[in-house]
Amino acid sequence: MNAEFTFELVTCRWAERAWPPDGPRADAVLVARQVGTRKRRWDTLVVEADPAGLAMRDRLGREELDSDLLHVVQHAPAEWAWYRDALPQPGYPWRYVREAIHRAAARDAVETRRRGNRIELRRVAPYPDWVSRVVAIENKPDLDASAARALASQIRYDVDCGLLDEVWVATRATDESVPSVLLEEFPVEAGVLAVDPVAGEAEVLWHPSSLSTTDEARRTVTAERAYGRGWRSYLDTMRPDCRHFELAESGRAFVPYCAAKGRCQTGAECAGSCDAFEPEPPGWRTRGWPIEGGPGKGIRSLLERRRERVRQRERERERESE
Repeated sequence: MNAEFTFELVTCRWAERAWPPDGPRADAVLVARQVGTRKRRWDTLVVEADPAGLAMRDRLGREELDSDLLHVVQHAPAEWAWYRDALPQPGYPWRYVREAIHRAAARDAVETRRRGNRIELRRVAPYPDWVSRVVAIENKPDLDASAARALASQIRYDVDCGLLDEVWVATRATDESVPSVLLEEFPVEAGVLAVDPVAGEAEVLWHPSSLSTTDEARRTVTAERAYGRGWRSYLDTMRPDCRHFELAESGRAFVPYCAAKGRCQTGAECAGSCDAFEPEPPGWRTRGWPIEGGPGKGIRSLLERRRERVRQRERERERESE
């Protein structure tokens, strides 16, 4: 097991199954990894969403909406209107707004038409207020005293940034009665989780404080990134088309495993420059044997099906509550 990378995937899977850690689940839950802003990237991001709002958000497509697209989609009118009359001043050249309108229309997030030389638009559906809470989890499996001191400034930023409703640190469960992190000068507003990476379970060691959010625009952009990317996206930076690439189960999560190295690997290791990389033989990708398109395509399809199954479960919470 590669300690930090695999621990991160196990934490994501635990959050997908068991969030929140200290009570029954009332909202829908979306889990993403390595999402953030220019200043900070979070290991695990948990977005708690209103189920009805999440279903409405789905109507605007399954891909994330960046800040330019949000400017268009959030302000698109119910009836046809010239885009300059319908949208507020963007604070940057209108040509970029036109590009965003065309991108939004290509994704069926808005409708457009031409009236003479003017581009008119109208909304497909109103952009919902779907985000209830945004929670960050920093994953540090080996959190000794020195690591806790080094991490303190990052966690202080998370507490003060105005984007997050809660901040947690997840560390590997040990036999210590009092973990080192609780004995250091660590932000008391951050919660602490002890995660068992083999069982895939977690215990709350310290409860976090509720934080105030002050930048709703950036918070929505961050939630959109989590919505579009999820946490199983690690295949986008790895090579599942390598004959040595496999999936292993750890802590109820499927994690990438390299048969050539005999262990779990990271995204940085699993690349075309890896000395052990060997493309799948062409015979694996043809004639539907052993998996249609080859094992790499089969692994990608498996993870996408698991992700969609979880998304469907979260959408169904609205119908269950009716």
